[in-house]
Amino acid sequence: MPDPPTAPTGPAAPSAPKALFSQAVTQGIPTLYAPRPGEITAGIFFRVGRADETLATSGITHLVEHLALHHLGLSDLHYNGTTSNTYTHFHVTGTQAEVVTYLNTVCAALRDLPLDRLETEKEILRTEAAGRGNGPDSQLPLWRYGAQGYGLSSYSQLGTWTLTPDQVRDWARTHFTRDNAVLWITSAEIPAGLDLTLPAGTRIPAPAASSTLPVTPAFIHGDDGHVVFDAVLRRSTAATVFAQVLSRALFRDLRQEGGYSYTAQADYSPRDADFATLTAYADALPKKQDAVVGGFVDAFARLRAGRVEQSELDAVRGKMLKMYDTPDLGAAMLPSDALNLLTGHPILSPEEHRAELAAVTVADLREVARAAWADGLLQVPGRVATGRAAHRPRGIRNPPSPAPGTSPWRTNGARW
Repeated sequence: MPDPPTAPTGPAAPSAPKALFSQAVTQGIPTLYAPRPGEITAGIFFRVGRADETLATSGITHLVEHLALHHLGLSDLHYNGTTSNTYTHFHVTGTQAEVVTYLNTVCAALRDLPLDRLETEKEILRTEAAGRGNGPDSQLPLWRYGAQGYGLSSYSQLGTWTLTPDQVRDWARTHFTRDNAVLWITSAEIPAGLDLTLPAGTRIPAPAASSTLPVTPAFIHGDDGHVVFDAVLRRSTAATVFAQVLSRALFRDLRQEGGYSYTAQADYSPRDADFATLTAYADALPKKQDAVVGGFVDAFARLRAGRVEQSELDAVRGKMLKMYDTPDLGAAMLPSDALNLLTGHPILSPEEHRAELAAVTVADLREVARAAWADGLLQVPGRVATGRAAHRPRGIRNPPSPAPGTSPWRTNGARW
């Protein structure tokens, strides 16, 4: 019989605001739960993703995810699995019995993967990748990080051609463990009947980031019709506010006033416990591309100079505070709180987050803007033919440096 849930004890137990959720350890897995009316939603995170792989084994985590869900293929459950750079997430919505069945089935499969399906699932993953296409920012990780770690998301999953059953089995055994997981459930109590037995292991920290950029800010050339910028920032409330302020500035300058773009926006996405990626994007017709690049950079220059109206900051702050009006806030916050616990990022109480939002000033936004630009990688329209030097983007003063297109390193032999 599986062990019943226990109260938090020892280092595996989370330390977080009790007002939003309750805590337990379920068969060795830290568990967060909070009630919500209606059907139950639950998920189990594992701290493993594409950034943990190598170029030769790329796709191994995604393969484990597919194999773990195979036995649920004909189920009527509303479920899914996700593999990101730093985590794998299995989640489900249904009755208590359905949620228990799903979680038990996933964990049973992780203990004993259906490796007779391996070649079939490899082909399915290749088909999935062929039909998905690449987004306008798909090459930025490659140029920022190279062919490793966080840069692997720019590459195809090469491991779907060569991985062996032993490699996949060992990856599941060492990475999909009870000590490398966090469970969350929108329920007033831990459901009875759970069997989440998984091997013991260790909590694996997110991989350290590599860099192929000798100097920043830098620029690269990409497809026509798209201007994209990214930067790595320390995670902070001020940085989340800045992303919203930048999004509003780009929308106002490039769409409402300039009429150059249909989409102009910015996004803040946590990368690991300490850092997040700021991404900004604007589209453009070919004849407007130079104007969009110029307007894009001008908006950044204005924010770097601290030219932000207090009313703009107050509007963004007010919008962010509205999240606390969400019904059943504790349940709604469970996925993000569980992910923070998994990666080791502090979980703020509503009072702590409100206080941090209230403390953000225009001067703070200026400092975030300067830090973002200093670390920035800008993708401008117009690919350059192989062997030709990159031309600096037109329409802006003091443009960034071109990212290097060659490396001093070389490979020897056939060793991966």
